Amino acid sequence: MKHVSFFRWVVALGLVLFGASLAVYMAAPEDPETKQIDLTVLSEKPDGSCTVSWADPYAKVRREGPYQCEPDRAPVLKGRAYDPDTGYGWDTGWVVTEGPDKGDLYVLGQDDAEYDEAMDLSDDLLVLSVLVLIVGVIGGNIRSLYRLSGASPSSVRAARRLEEVASRLAQDHAQAVDAVRTAWEPLRQSLVDEALGQVSVERLRRSAGRGFDAKELRRCGIRTARDVLEAGTPLLSRLPGVEPGAAEWLTAAAQRLAGDAVRAGVSRAVLERSDPRVVELLNALSVLVRVGPEGRVAAESAAELAALLGPLLVTAEPAAGPRQMLRAGADERAAAKYAVGELRRVLGAAERREEVGLFTQTSIDLLRGPDADPAGVAARVDFERRPAKYVHLLTELAVPEPVPVW
Repeated sequence: MKHVSFFRWVVALGLVLFGASLAVYMAAPEDPETKQIDLTVLSEKPDGSCTVSWADPYAKVRREGPYQCEPDRAPVLKGRAYDPDTGYGWDTGWVVTEGPDKGDLYVLGQDDAEYDEAMDLSDDLLVLSVLVLIVGVIGGNIRSLYRLSGASPSSVRAARRLEEVASRLAQDHAQAVDAVRTAWEPLRQSLVDEALGQVSVERLRRSAGRGFDAKELRRCGIRTARDVLEAGTPLLSRLPGVEPGAAEWLTAAAQRLAGDAVRAGVSRAVLERSDPRVVELLNALSVLVRVGPEGRVAAESAAELAALLGPLLVTAEPAAGPRQMLRAGADERAAAKYAVGELRRVLGAAERREEVGLFTQTSIDLLRGPDADPAGVAARVDFERRPAKYVHLLTELAVPEPVPVW
């Protein structure tokens, strides 16, 4: 469960106090609906305390009870306590017109003291609630501003754009390299088949050493170095006449021969052949030749940059906006602030090197593929103009290094 902010409790307390103020105000006694009637004063004291009788307009009976008469009214209205010869006195009063006290006498203002006390309490609670709410709101906003201090949506957005551009270039370059290797594979295999098909299994003894019987291998259908590669070490090790470890030696020797054949024939495979496989290879190579070594360096830089920005962007995600920053925990905010600092550093370096424009242009160059020239005329012309670049690039991307012989 997430930690609830202290200032949220303060605001909650302010709302409770405000509610209490409202409740006291609503519960304060109010003057009921009344109706004025005539009262017969049966007896009266000098302070106005009297006993009266009145006709209940609702119960249709005459009732009698205490009342607070007006002591300053005219003497003619006084009771016989003041002038026994006048008989009963007279006054006006008020009766309740609704509720359970309907028909009872009511002295206007008799609940004023209780009402004033309730209003004072309601006002005190209201003032206190406003003060508490002010503290909660201001304190919460100050705390929110502190929490938002590390938010940097612009930096995160810029880093995302840079990561997208770098990832796209790395992906485009990888696809271009894969296209070269895919187009080269059938030609490589034909060179291997052609070269190893001419090497008898007996000749492998000079490089693989002893440990197998060539005649037994021939009886099993293993006649050339190509057959050795096709059979593989697991099958060779189970054949008769092959001593333990000899299958690995045979396979390694055949692989060295295959590598030598590919390195020796790479130029010839491109120069002398004119089949569709060469056209496809030249088209794939032309894309990378066009971007040149600078394009490869840019792609490598883009891959490194994308690998660096990816984790930083994940950590900096809370800093992408105020809402995310407010929802994040303390540890997440601290990590996001650090990640934003790193992102700014990376963005500054990329801006100085103008990498966004470089990456974008290199991607565009890589995407200008040979689709508009399926016959490979332009690639063949470019190859004939600078064949060394094509052969060097093909060797670098698809031809294995020589395997040392121990």
